[in-house]
Amino acid sequence: MGNLKAGFARIDITPPLGTRLVGYYRVRHADGILDPLLATAVAVSDGEHTAVIISMDVIGMNQKSIDRIRRGVEEKHGIPYEAVFACCTHTHLGPAMSDSHDGLNPAYVDHTIEKVIGVAKMALDDMKDAEMYVNEGKAPVEISFIRNFIMKDGSCATNPGFLNPEIDHPLGESDQRVALTYFKREGAPEIAIINFQVHPDVISGCTISADYPHFVRSTYEKVIPNSRVLYINGAQGDSNHINVKTPEHMLRKGYAFSEHMGRTIAGTAFALYAMAEKVEGCPVVAKQIDLEVPVNKAKTPEELENARHIVMLHETGRDSEIPIPEGHGAMSRTTALAAAERMLALENAPDTRSLHITGLRIGDFALVGFPGEPFTEIGLQVKAASDYKMTYISCCANGHEGYYPSAAAMDAGSYEAAATKYCKGIAETLIETGKQMLDDLKK
Repeated sequence: MGNLKAGFARIDITPPLGTRLVGYYRVRHADGILDPLLATAVAVSDGEHTAVIISMDVIGMNQKSIDRIRRGVEEKHGIPYEAVFACCTHTHLGPAMSDSHDGLNPAYVDHTIEKVIGVAKMALDDMKDAEMYVNEGKAPVEISFIRNFIMKDGSCATNPGFLNPEIDHPLGESDQRVALTYFKREGAPEIAIINFQVHPDVISGCTISADYPHFVRSTYEKVIPNSRVLYINGAQGDSNHINVKTPEHMLRKGYAFSEHMGRTIAGTAFALYAMAEKVEGCPVVAKQIDLEVPVNKAKTPEELENARHIVMLHETGRDSEIPIPEGHGAMSRTTALAAAERMLALENAPDTRSLHITGLRIGDFALVGFPGEPFTEIGLQVKAASDYKMTYISCCANGHEGYYPSAAAMDAGSYEAAATKYCKGIAETLIETGKQMLDDLKK
């Protein structure tokens, strides 16, 4: 083996019962545990430069909160801030972790951040000589679906219902590709990093779970002897598990379907394993590009006043009174509420926000991270522009600062377009920055 070294570690970060869960427009508290939430770390070194990838089973952490992890790893363990790539799987059955979330438990957050800083050190201590292999391929069955649709009347609907005759076409293209990267190590378990892209919002309810990423990890580790897995969720901002082309009675959801999705992703990785290509020469390079982007504030005082009225209706349990177009369902009310909350949150905020776009290169492998929820189109275009043997996209990477919708979604008025803090053009900005990152990692 050459100079490449890799190490692995993970730690349980499951919160106590009663913890406030995040992910819907209603208050939920954890009433049980289906599977543990984990923080998983992979450390890599070329002998001169070292980096750490951390994946956490939480819905997201804003840049301010996740910077505590990055700075902590730098200060305590000597890894440069830019070389700490901390991302979240975006499970909707996990706790609030940012000061932007309602119901935050500061003691739990502080304790978890210290544990995550510690798991980085455990991975660093586990580093051993390694060889790196990569491969990717399409999942045999579709498990990721675009959730926004243009209707025959020209409107846009999110999750418009099963076999809805008013659907014209989906607002985008799904990405069914599974990517596998693994490290063979001398006298130590293999390490796999698996990348796919779909919302971990399959189970619903109030019971703590990592959702399908749990089954990606556990299934792969059962089948590939002496292996360990870190999962990275990709550009999933406009995708979920719901196939509207099937009858409603065929709706697949819950823990069993979460297991099916995880097994499908892991099973695809199994099929890729034997034919994976070895990557020779693995310099480790980490970069960060800082952007300043305009925010999407209310345009008129009347918009702000209407936003206050909508939020008041929601907070007083009168969601049914939120005005929506005739014939539209509950998701339209959620969209109206998302727009109202966004306008109020930005009312007194600066006119721009800073975004950290982060990247990591390990030889002919590139990882590009966006601090929030990029639409599938962003991931597809950045990957299409890459000349690396393997390119991963990560959502919720080194921060979660909201949705990044496509221009088409902004024009159509999708749920994510209503919720996003950013103006039309944000997707194109991130695509170009992602391409720039791929180039910068080679310098």
